[in-house]
Amino acid sequence: MDIPSSLAIVALAALIHASFQLSVSVLTLLSGHAIGAKKAKSRIFRLTTSYVIGAGVMTMLALSFIALLFIHIFGNSVPLLVWAIVCGLVLGIGIAVWLFYFRRGKGTSLWISRSFARHLSDRSKATHHSVESFSLGLTSVVSELVFILPSMAVTALVLVQLEGVWQLAGIGIYTLISLLGLLIVWAMVGGGHSISKIQKWRETNKRFLQFSAGSALIVLGIYVYVTKIVTDIAGMM
Repeated sequence: MDIPSSLAIVALAALIHASFQLSVSVLTLLSGHAIGAKKAKSRIFRLTTSYVIGAGVMTMLALSFIALLFIHIFGNSVPLLVWAIVCGLVLGIGIAVWLFYFRRGKGTSLWISRSFARHLSDRSKATHHSVESFSLGLTSVVSELVFILPSMAVTALVLVQLEGVWQLAGIGIYTLISLLGLLIVWAMVGGGHSISKIQKWRETNKRFLQFSAGSALIVLGIYVYVTKIVTDIAGMM
């Protein structure tokens, strides 16, 4: 793959990551509890900013770790079998997103267990300092690894083929784009928009978000399979 194609795959994978809603849900909970407790706007700004930074740091670390793992095991030449396995994983998770990501019924309840959802709600309610908010941002990314791992794995496979400077650029591009959903909510909360309106929009559009994320994963898996595996096999013949 050439550099523009590689970075395009990285950007698409990051957009898929950004479409997932667990981190956004926790951010709205954190903001709602802080506003309900009548904290100062400066305190709310610090809490939400620390949360977004925490999510960004964990995303960057997780992607870097996966890429480093691939380099350590395979070097700069990853076997086509590994590419095929990752593409299959991407397709499987895309179908799972279609079927299971949002729970049935009203609201924006996600696939996670109700006990864990209560834990996140309690954690967000008990968060009063920037360090705690930063930690909550880290946790939110780890909690959704089962869905964002395929996007990261594809990105890592693409990055290990590039030169060092482009690997760093790719990690930066992925991290920034993956935070788009959080940054939009962060800006809206900072701009004085009510949490109820944000939640209402998310509830109204949750099936669109679910279908879009699942479909984008399937498109990503097929595209990478064709451009990498099929092309390389054809070049061997």
